[in-house]
Amino acid sequence: MGQDAKMGRKLTNWTPRPRPSAPVLKGRYARLERLDADRHADELYQANQLDTSIWDYMSHGPFSSAATYFEWVRSAAALDDPFYYAIRNLETGRVEGVASYLRIKPEMGVIEVGSIVFTPPLQRTRAATEAMFLMMQWAFEAGYRRYEWKCDTLNAPSRRAALRFGFSFEGIFRQHMVIKGRNRDTAWFAVIDSEWPVLKTAYQTWLDPENFDANGQQHNSLSALTSDLRNV
Repeated sequence: MGQDAKMGRKLTNWTPRPRPSAPVLKGRYARLERLDADRHADELYQANQLDTSIWDYMSHGPFSSAATYFEWVRSAAALDDPFYYAIRNLETGRVEGVASYLRIKPEMGVIEVGSIVFTPPLQRTRAATEAMFLMMQWAFEAGYRRYEWKCDTLNAPSRRAALRFGFSFEGIFRQHMVIKGRNRDTAWFAVIDSEWPVLKTAYQTWLDPENFDANGQQHNSLSALTSDLRNV
């Protein structure tokens, strides 16, 4: 067996990928805007109050007041890792969620999506799905090789969402973190660049207006469209 056979695949002309910098990612249903306390905090805080259980598996929140949340948003918006977006639902015109790129490793071509908060008005909407598509699309078009999703193993909705969005389950990191004084075992999911072209088509098929009837009900589910792409 030659030396090349013992080693990983050689990457030709590999260079580090760019860090996230786009102030806006816009689709048909969603617009992702660089998080800004003055523009987004009040609207987000009001939407967050509709269901405080959204903070159960987060390292931050819930927040005791609008002022406290404003200060968190101001601090978060100043970071470049995590790199936060506010999610505007273009069907309502309102800012209804937050997501970020984090654990960004340009030299490795690895980036994670996380710190995701979909408030009740955003949940199960086309805007929520398109937001995840837009972030994944930017990462792979920027040349990243691996796009990760991680969550508490007890967070069943997040695990289901990862699979629906086309991520493959890769295993459990036991006793990975301590969050709010509690143990967290972490479930790891990922999409790699070779899977992206087919996955992109699945998203575009689902997001096409013709995939929905007059009442907004889907004809083809995203889970069905991504099922053959996942390694589970």
